[in-house]
Amino acid sequence: MKKVTINSVATYAGVSKKTVSRVLNNEPNVSPATREKVLKVFKELDYTPNPIARGLARNRSFIIGCLYDNPSKSYITRVQSGALEACHKHNYNLLIHPCELRGGALIANIENLLTTSRLDGLVLTPPFSDSVELIEFLKRKNVNYARVASAIEDDESISVRSNDEQGAFEITEHLIELGHSNIAFIKGHPDHSATEQRFSGYQRALSTHNIAFNNALVAEGNFSYHSGADSAKAILDITPRPSAVFASNDYMAAAVLKLATQRHLKVPEDISIAGFDNAPIARHIWPGLTTIAQPVEEMTRQAVELLINQIGGADVGVLQTTLEAKLITRESTAKP
Repeated sequence: MKKVTINSVATYAGVSKKTVSRVLNNEPNVSPATREKVLKVFKELDYTPNPIARGLARNRSFIIGCLYDNPSKSYITRVQSGALEACHKHNYNLLIHPCELRGGALIANIENLLTTSRLDGLVLTPPFSDSVELIEFLKRKNVNYARVASAIEDDESISVRSNDEQGAFEITEHLIELGHSNIAFIKGHPDHSATEQRFSGYQRALSTHNIAFNNALVAEGNFSYHSGADSAKAILDITPRPSAVFASNDYMAAAVLKLATQRHLKVPEDISIAGFDNAPIARHIWPGLTTIAQPVEEMTRQAVELLINQIGGADVGVLQTTLEAKLITRESTAKP
């Protein structure tokens, strides 16, 4: 069979080649009826665009890169899911690129990535979304980028985040309203802005309810399950033992729950445990974890969609977006 081309689609649909191109690239200035007609022809003719020819014609690679350095595989899976949804909608490909923030080779690593991969843009996840050095480098190189879950205030670049501070306040307040006052807290990775935001929300809730902050109840974690286990050992050895523990993510909270159970403590009768993120583990363990649902997929989807529109020359409007986090109560928390 003869190869189906963009010209074939245009002839079959009765529209111009330019209109087909606009539909293919999800551009504006195409009526809904015309767009639907062209999409129907794509399907009928089983048309698959040639990514190389498409890229050469528009001087783009149609590839978005996603940087990550996060110990939580669940988080990256959710980031990837949101990014892919936006990429598929706009006929883009996604390149997932793991690298380390620390070590001094970050800029060289990214420069090599940009040179070898011809990326149209980058989506930065924590902790890269808060790296001033990286952001300044991308600006100097005129690289399009979008930030996910960043605390940096920059009206010149795309940023989509959730209100982590408010979420941490609400989950701590939930524990307080249950009757807890001796509440331990496990911090996250020091390079992530979410760590300080969640810690700030925890402190604000204590202050709001006139509960004195006790630094002895704060443990240092890094968002990994193992760091949660180490923190749990220290917390459960405190005398008197805290009646509740709020961990900065669900994996650390799950580690606390496991150790508490191993020490023959009943959850939540003897100790309440809460997490953050609403990762799959929060629903799959027993008792289910009370947590904060952070809209990771939606944050990434919106960030990538705005980035692709910006690359295409569209006016994306408001660059800074904050999505709301939501408290989800489950069986791991109760009255002391």
